[in-house]
Amino acid sequence: MTHGAALRRRKLSLLRKFPSLLLPFSFSPNVFPETSLKVTEIDFLKRQNTQQHHTDGYNIKNLVVRRGKPFQVQVSLSRELRAADKLSLSFSIGENPMKNRGSLLSLKPEREDPNGWKVSVVKKNGNECLLSVTSSPNAPVGKYNLHVKTGTNIYTPENGVIYLLFNPWCEDDAVYMADEAEKEEYVLNDTGYIYVGSAYSIYDRPWNFGQFEEFVLDACMYLLDKSKLKLTERRDPAHVSRAMSALVNANDDSGVLLGNWSGNYANGTSPMDWIGSVTILQQYYKTKKPVRYGQCWVFAGVLNTVMRCLGVPCRCVSTFDSAHDTEENLTVDIYLNEKGEKLNSLSFDSVWNFHVWNDAWMKRTDMPNGFSGWQAIDSTPQEQSQGRFQCGPCPVKAVREGDVYLPYDAKFVYAEVNADRVYWVVKKVNGSDKYFKVGTETQAIGKNISTKAVGQNRREDITREYKYPEGSKEERMSMQRAYSFIRPSGLMPRSGYASTVQTPSGSTEPLVPKEPVTETGLNLEITNTEPLHPGNPLELAITVKISAPGNWTVNLTGSCQLQYYTGNVQANLGTIKETINLEGPSEMQIPLKIAPDAYMKTLSSVEDEVLILVTAIAEVEETNDKLTKETSMRFEYPPITVQMPETAKLYNDFNCAFIFKNKLNVTLENCKLLVEGLGIFKMTTFDLGDIMPGKIVKSEITCTPTRLGEKKIVAKLISNQIKGISAEKGIFITE
Repeated sequence: MTHGAALRRRKLSLLRKFPSLLLPFSFSPNVFPETSLKVTEIDFLKRQNTQQHHTDGYNIKNLVVRRGKPFQVQVSLSRELRAADKLSLSFSIGENPMKNRGSLLSLKPEREDPNGWKVSVVKKNGNECLLSVTSSPNAPVGKYNLHVKTGTNIYTPENGVIYLLFNPWCEDDAVYMADEAEKEEYVLNDTGYIYVGSAYSIYDRPWNFGQFEEFVLDACMYLLDKSKLKLTERRDPAHVSRAMSALVNANDDSGVLLGNWSGNYANGTSPMDWIGSVTILQQYYKTKKPVRYGQCWVFAGVLNTVMRCLGVPCRCVSTFDSAHDTEENLTVDIYLNEKGEKLNSLSFDSVWNFHVWNDAWMKRTDMPNGFSGWQAIDSTPQEQSQGRFQCGPCPVKAVREGDVYLPYDAKFVYAEVNADRVYWVVKKVNGSDKYFKVGTETQAIGKNISTKAVGQNRREDITREYKYPEGSKEERMSMQRAYSFIRPSGLMPRSGYASTVQTPSGSTEPLVPKEPVTETGLNLEITNTEPLHPGNPLELAITVKISAPGNWTVNLTGSCQLQYYTGNVQANLGTIKETINLEGPSEMQIPLKIAPDAYMKTLSSVEDEVLILVTAIAEVEETNDKLTKETSMRFEYPPITVQMPETAKLYNDFNCAFIFKNKLNVTLENCKLLVEGLGIFKMTTFDLGDIMPGKIVKSEITCTPTRLGEKKIVAKLISNQIKGISAEKGIFITE
């Protein structure tokens, strides 16, 4: 082998071992293209975006924005962005996102997407690129995954899930609300009141909605996914609010809250013990199992939180003497025995002392013009609608006008505020029950419809939004219109035992009952003559009035019962039966006194708050005039005093004290104090044991404010005898 051949072999051997030695020999200026463009980081500019989108309150790491309004992201690149570079933002929602379904969007700067989204370059500065993203004002709400594509490179940012909500600040959004103060109240206010009691004794229950608290938004997103709404339905607040009304109750779909009106709340929390929605939604999100237990104001409080959290303006609405009309014939039958005591067992219908639902604000694109605005939605499971326990959205205007054919559930909502109450006395005649009509009240249902006033801590009466003034021409026309769609079968008791009453034959005209006008001008009034304190005698009076001249004999029956707010009677406390002679026009007051022994045992044994129901029946012998009157009253309780400063600084501790003096003549057993301050401290319970008459108890908590602005501290005391004394106090948090 020549020396040259040996050298070549050696070179080849070296090249096989070290191929990189080739490089100096085969270098060419075209071998390396330019370095490919890569994303190195994304800044979601959370502080700036959330302030502009009114979402800075949400306690979550991710970016939360409202649809139809631009938000900005700062993209850091491996090099400067050039005209020839390909850059696109990919937004995807739901499982198996696909372009043709609109669940996968690939957005290129300066090109509008067919789905109505767009991206534009605001400015470039070296390797930094500021982009503005505008979602469509009717985009599906939910969680969107963001990826950034540069050529063949895909970048997935940390916390790259963006939460997109409805936007009441955007004129093109179906939930647009023009008034700033209303948006502040119905979207951003995380505390409020729910009005309860009875028509003549309304009081407020403070409620923490807490839509910005930790895990609440995630719980709402979980409910959206659980609803199985189609993506197109997620665009529309009508579909979303209907689905949420179904999911806040647990009846069909393992939703948030299990309803319970039995009085037995073992293995759960009594509905009276909640002071807000936060604990409920957090527990549900953690366990994915229904939380025990709710009643109407709890369902309404939670649904209000869910709707506000998703960006739909919403308010809690309380109706007093609310009808549950099971047969949709706009009458509710009340059965009394001969003592004037209400009989639970005969009636399929009920009149609740109060019922709480919600109004959500939206455009109704699925309806003729004129029915946008407030829509009634109700998550309390009462009647099935389209096979599920859901109710609404029903336009409040449709209720007022009697347009009960409109979706959804307008007949049911209309009856809740407009039904007539018909009283029947059940008497034994020859061994069988006979039913005697003793009165019809046409103005007794749907009174004092209430919500919290905008920007003020007071009750606003919104009855006029739901119905025209009783007896007005518009009200009569609305009623006739409603009856023309409902076609009632006549005013007859509809209990299974009511077969002794014949239905009038051949009647096809809509029957609109009128308030009876009596010959004698008979009138009844029921009052309490002393404050109604638990442990004291209940001192009540029935006043009988006659306005016609002459001598009249009046047979009066009066009864006093303890009643749940749903209208169900828990205990009979006492009755009176008297015949009185009146020379008209005149009046007479008949006392009705109940000793503490007659009611305190029942009061301690039930888990619910109960009302005092007084029913009176009067009959004039000479004319056969009959009149029935009933009133519900509530007990009066001593207050809780909240002591704390009026202002405090962010992250600076302050002390708050809760003081309670038992001014009643009875020991309060097993007392608990529940306190919560959103943005200040988490829900806390103090066990206070038994509080003797005259005893003062004081509980203290150290508070650390984490959010600016006006905040509220809510307190509630519960015991065996008293189911809820509430108090609240505001404090202003500054920097």
